Amino acid sequence: MAWLKLHHVSVIVTDLDRSSAFYRGLFGLSPIERPPFTIPGQWLGVGDLAIHLTVHADGHFRDKLVDNNDTHFAFHTDDFEACVAHAVTRGFVENGAADDPMTMTVKRQGLAGFPQAYLLDPDRNIIEVNGAR
Repeated sequence: MAWLKLHHVSVIVTDLDRSSAFYRGLFGLSPIERPPFTIPGQWLGVGDLAIHLTVHADGHFRDKLVDNNDTHFAFHTDDFEACVAHAVTRGFVENGAADDPMTMTVKRQGLAGFPQAYLLDPDRNIIEVNGAR
């Protein structure tokens, strides 16, 4: 089999400015060059990978809150606690009310063997941040 590596993750959004501000503010991502597609979007660099924000109002959006068993993508960090603390400064609540979209599920000693936090972006896409080795 050919050697593969992940190139990008596409995230469907409804409001590009709001979603771009979320990913840039919470994760410190920066815009990178994007071809002039006919639909609005923005590419954000993550090391040598990218997050592709794409406006698609007819996309599949969830009406649930954080569910770590549902579709999600993950960022790795070398400083898990600093990422959790930064999310709190951006309005997230650690292990808050189940019906609060700003609730962040934090598993410091999860079954995966490394710490994990799960949170929602403005369109309720699930994001994991982990301290995997």
